[in-house]
Amino acid sequence: MHVLDALAKIPAYAEKYLGKVKLVYIDPPFNTGQAFTHYEDNIAHSIWLTLLRDRIRQIRPLLAEDGSIWVHLDHMESHRCRVVLDEELGETNFVAEIAWQKADSPRNDTKLLSTSQDVILVYRKSEAWIPNRMPRLAASNTSRYQSRDGDPVPWRDGDATASGAFTHQGMVYAIQHPITGGLMYPTPGRCWGKAQSWMLEQMSEYAPYELRNISDEAERARICGTTPVQVQADVPAIMLSVPLEEAAVSAKARYEAGRWPDLVMLDLYKERIQRKKHLEDNGRVPETLWLSKEVGGNLRGKNEIRDLFPDEHPFATPKPEALLARIIHIASNPGDIVLDCFAGSGTTAAVAHKMSRRWVTSELQADTVARYALPRLAKVVNGQDPGGVTSTTERIPAIDADGDGEGSLPAGMTPEEAQEFNRLLAKVVKVVGPDIDDTTVKALKAATKTKNVTTINWHGGGGFTHLQVGESMFVEMEGMVLLADWAMQGALAEAMCAQLSVPYKPEGIFAAKQGRVRYVVIDGMVGEGTVAAILDRLAEGEAVEVWATQIEDGAAETLKAARRGSRLELIPDKVLDNYRRKSARKSPFGAGRLIPAPVIEVADDGEAAASVG
Repeated sequence: MHVLDALAKIPAYAEKYLGKVKLVYIDPPFNTGQAFTHYEDNIAHSIWLTLLRDRIRQIRPLLAEDGSIWVHLDHMESHRCRVVLDEELGETNFVAEIAWQKADSPRNDTKLLSTSQDVILVYRKSEAWIPNRMPRLAASNTSRYQSRDGDPVPWRDGDATASGAFTHQGMVYAIQHPITGGLMYPTPGRCWGKAQSWMLEQMSEYAPYELRNISDEAERARICGTTPVQVQADVPAIMLSVPLEEAAVSAKARYEAGRWPDLVMLDLYKERIQRKKHLEDNGRVPETLWLSKEVGGNLRGKNEIRDLFPDEHPFATPKPEALLARIIHIASNPGDIVLDCFAGSGTTAAVAHKMSRRWVTSELQADTVARYALPRLAKVVNGQDPGGVTSTTERIPAIDADGDGEGSLPAGMTPEEAQEFNRLLAKVVKVVGPDIDDTTVKALKAATKTKNVTTINWHGGGGFTHLQVGESMFVEMEGMVLLADWAMQGALAEAMCAQLSVPYKPEGIFAAKQGRVRYVVIDGMVGEGTVAAILDRLAEGEAVEVWATQIEDGAAETLKAARRGSRLELIPDKVLDNYRRKSARKSPFGAGRLIPAPVIEVADDGEAAASVG
């Protein structure tokens, strides 16, 4: 809570983070009714939701207009949480509910059903948010996209039709086949997927065509799901304008020439047309089902933590780096700020750092930071973290037998499928080996041979600043609110400026300045003599606010009368009154207790950071 307040309200941090965070990922305690080692996770639903709601209210002002927030939950609170997020972030800003497969095998000690997935709720700040697309796998491109006709851009065959025949009746018509002469229609309920002018232009590359009315209302009505009387009238068909024999010669010659039009007939003698789907380099749309074989599960997360800290017991449900890498890729770009205010072992920050993002993370338990987050992030910076997304391994077709380049797999087969085929083939050969020709087995293995290729993505570098929220300025003793021992002189002035959201810029006796108002913080008594000394240093037209630990009778009135707009106020009353005005929450200054001291870590360009009071 105090970290998020600092980022939003202390001017030095607000300038950097307020309205500038591109991605917030939070993995809050799930409220499962269990007490975990590193945090308390056993709270009534209403209290848990209130705590989460308050954090969302603090986070939202930090989000950029094109930012998003991703809340990772399990089945215990996800349905309740979504209602709260709708209220706080807006129903129209709900993006998706992602199912992450955290376990790929059942837990047999479960009494009812074994849960295999967690939920990640995704909300945007506004309509300005645009997700990045997922990269296409080279293996998938090789298997799905080819160039059967010499087209310089690989392609796959796709549907030439689209849904909506009833509402787009003008796009339901016949196309005459250039060799058989048969009439080709969309399947029932569908229409041609492109404008008729485009379809005519494409078919005219095979043979001469024209638009001609063939009075086929009955067939068109059947496809549109209506009656001949109600179907749109006078929709022409695309018909040959030359004799069929002449058209057939032209179509065969065009087919054999290669570099076919975007409207293709894979088999020239079948009455079926399809559209080329060229390989686009803008990637694929992110989906909402994330399998463990793609982004890892809890087991991989535990192994990654165990590899980093072999002598420690890992968290109960650590997240694998590949999972965070996918979120960070979709929702941010290099240089953007990523925030995670439930740091845990520091996975979000570690992955963000490796992916060239700036990051902020915070953790309530100082011991968790000391044992996990801080040493882990130091390893990332020093290039001593070889796990997670530091490297990626991809299976590709193996080098061919001649060693002169990469091999190729059978059309439509991915490297993963080829690997599985080889595994199953070995089983078959082991059982019925003598009955299978050895040459055939070798040929099958050669045609489906694959290998793993590893790419190193991270070599170390960068840095971060480690900050700790300081102790409270105040303690309560025998019903009185007093300054803590550390809050003296310059430390008091800096802390007061932070508390009241005034930029701390000391200049002589002044601690800060905003517009025409100067600020003075005095650890001691202020009387009329002190007021006169302060006024002597004010420029014409300037006002002053003085915050002091003690004030003589009449001093406040003297300052107010001498310089319009000036005030003299008592510490801690000024802070407490300001806090009560701005927050409906109960005062944090509990009896005999200091304000809790969470930890904040900030990745930046290496500039020094002051302690936060």
